[in-house]
Amino acid sequence: MDIVAKLLVALIAAVHIYIVVLEMALWTAPSTRRRFGTTAEFAQATKNLAANQGLYNGFLAAGLIWGLVHPDHAVGFQIQVFFLACVIVAGIYGSITAKRSILFVQAVPAAIALLFVWLAG
Repeated sequence: MDIVAKLLVALIAAVHIYIVVLEMALWTAPSTRRRFGTTAEFAQATKNLAANQGLYNGFLAAGLIWGLVHPDHAVGFQIQVFFLACVIVAGIYGSITAKRSILFVQAVPAAIALLFVWLAG
């Protein structure tokens, strides 16, 4: 159970690292614009906002990785629970305010990972 939990947390961290790359480095690229459904003009106008968003996603990924590698299992557990809860809240908020699919890309996978972390706890 512990291995599955760690793999799921690592996967959630990897997704957020991917989001960091999209939002901070590739925001105006045609493939990213297609993925987010934006125009070239909108992407250019919101480039700084997207980079800021990407930075926050990077903090979520860093926190999840920190929880995975922390030498004290109990502390690592608490860190993982906290950052997974942050991802869930961000995913729910994003699905309400931005795009419904964020619920299924961020919140649901993080909730599944949280369940496994809790069971492995």
